[in-house]
Amino acid sequence: MIQLIHSTEANGCASKIYLLETSATEISGLAAETISGFQSSDKKFDYFKSSEGFTFLVKTDQKAEEIRVLGNTIEGLICESEEGIQLFGSNNAALFALCEGLLLSSYRFTQHFSKPKDYKFKQIFVTASLTSEQVSELMSMSKAVFWTRDMVNTPVSHLNAEQLAESISKLGEEAGFQVNVLGKTQIESLKMGGLLAVNKGSIDPPTFTIAEYKPDNAVNKKPVVLVGKGVVYDTGGLSLKPTAGSMDTMKGDMAGGATMAAVIYYAALQKLPVHIVGLIPATDNRPGGNAYTPGDVITMFDGTTIEVLNTDAEGRMILADALAYSAKYDPEIVIDAATLTGAALRAIGTEATIIMGNADDTYFHDLEKIGFDVHERVVRFPFWDDYKAHMKSKIADMKNIGGPNAGMISAGKFLEHFVKAPYIHMDIAGPAWLDSKENYKGDGGTGAGVRLLYQFLKNRYK
Repeated sequence: MIQLIHSTEANGCASKIYLLETSATEISGLAAETISGFQSSDKKFDYFKSSEGFTFLVKTDQKAEEIRVLGNTIEGLICESEEGIQLFGSNNAALFALCEGLLLSSYRFTQHFSKPKDYKFKQIFVTASLTSEQVSELMSMSKAVFWTRDMVNTPVSHLNAEQLAESISKLGEEAGFQVNVLGKTQIESLKMGGLLAVNKGSIDPPTFTIAEYKPDNAVNKKPVVLVGKGVVYDTGGLSLKPTAGSMDTMKGDMAGGATMAAVIYYAALQKLPVHIVGLIPATDNRPGGNAYTPGDVITMFDGTTIEVLNTDAEGRMILADALAYSAKYDPEIVIDAATLTGAALRAIGTEATIIMGNADDTYFHDLEKIGFDVHERVVRFPFWDDYKAHMKSKIADMKNIGGPNAGMISAGKFLEHFVKAPYIHMDIAGPAWLDSKENYKGDGGTGAGVRLLYQFLKNRYK
């Protein structure tokens, strides 16, 4: 991982980035005509290379996201040739955004190459215009997002439910939050029928991971509960996924669980004064010899009976048990994240997360604003009770799938049934995975939601 170093000395680093205000006319070591020519042009970014290294010029009068994307461009130019780079500038917001872009762009998933390529770029030296707290936050952000991406990109051959839980436990040891992993026997004693049903086709046991970060200076009297879907691989079960290539990326169906664990990790590293509980049910979903079947009726943790009409609607089955379990914490709010529905991806693509729920509007307004700030945008969908009718069963309390329309909303209404506290549902099926590289987000797992939810917690609980 690239190190961000607070220093005015480049330590022998020849390549430099200058972030220029519109009024800047002089830079030590650069010809005046070079600066004036750049400032008078329509260019927002330019660079040249000498025998000593690169020199990059970036105008600060542009959006933060544009500067993040420029960070990706710069990282691509220097990653194989430069060991480090020095940043100069007085615009705090622009420096922060550029560091985000540089750091996030440096991620590569190389664990399974027999001879992984070594990239030379290792250090960013940044001036005092960034505070030490911001430097710490940027490094913690990298750790949290990169861990999430690693989990999403890791195949089930190397990451089953128990291994995911073990990895979360290691985060707790590092950052100082409690992690309790419940195994199959404990899950059976809790009568978590949804999680156990989905797991029936697997030879690997399920897990239910409880993570709790409770600092002494927490400002919230009731915890924030974060619930994440942890389906480490999804074949669809007996309702086997039908289309070509539809299983190729299903190692990433635990992105919601990874996101929520990473948010707690990030908050704990930065010592945010907020009490958070994370609940992550995990299993794979396979068509094994004893797999749950369409037509089954399952009794959930809270006693609700569910008619299963599609075993590929498994995410809501395991989330429902975790959401019902959240009531024991009497939370201020419950937020879940899941790669839940193809309907969400079809509705708005990979560009945003769909959110919905019954929580106070202020929570949604905060998420919407922060989503634009960090460029992890959210779109609020309707959550009218009319959609409950989509889940009505003739033989049980509910069925686990609705009709052909508004599938992302009917799934949210299904989950709402199990939550007693104010609730927000996040369907991250679109942005959690990219088939091809997209600037600093890379390809494969993106870590979508980590920066959004961390900033949401930081802003709301001060």
